[in-house]
Amino acid sequence: MKTYQLNAEPREVLGKKAAKGLRKDNKIPVVLNGGEVFDLPYKGKLAKGEKIVELANNKGLITTDLTVTQEDVRKLVYTPDIFAVELDYNGGKKMAVLKEIQFHPVKDTILHMDFLEVTPDKPVVIEVPVKLEGHAEGVKAGGKLSLSMKKLKVKAPYTEIPERLVINVDHLGLGQSLQVGDIHIEGLELVNAKNAVVCAVQLTRAARGAAAAAAAAAK
Repeated sequence: MKTYQLNAEPREVLGKKAAKGLRKDNKIPVVLNGGEVFDLPYKGKLAKGEKIVELANNKGLITTDLTVTQEDVRKLVYTPDIFAVELDYNGGKKMAVLKEIQFHPVKDTILHMDFLEVTPDKPVVIEVPVKLEGHAEGVKAGGKLSLSMKKLKVKAPYTEIPERLVINVDHLGLGQSLQVGDIHIEGLELVNAKNAVVCAVQLTRAARGAAAAAAAAAK
């Protein structure tokens, strides 16, 4: 997976009014979630933008409120590619993945973004684009190959997640489909429903006509 470098600034003034002001300046409110879970009370020192979120069983973790510019995230958001994001703020860097984006319902501008901090030893779930390769047997027989799921949810350390899930369809015949449970890629766990159809070779009118003609000729 490619790395996208993104500069951010700590955000200390929160609330709807402050967020509205940021958006007028072409900036986007961002929250960085994740990180290590620790026992409360927290004895360390919080940096700019950081706050403690209390979890169950007297545990906590630190989230960070940041801002980024619309221009800086354009190539991260408006692309089919996926990235590991290197967030640069407070004089340091943290690796993250983009988890959620909130768009304006009319203008389609970005209102808010959520990132999840990642480490090489901790699995994370990311949607990865699917790429079909090969020439299905069913297509050779006149069928039409259709892709039902353009992305699949993959669970693995972010360093092991590929930019594309390349799936060979040479073996698919007329009327056959490929389900999530049929796909096995070493080192990756697919977390979509096992019976979800990824792609299929559909019968076309031409294929049905050819099959009927062949059946009639065989009589």
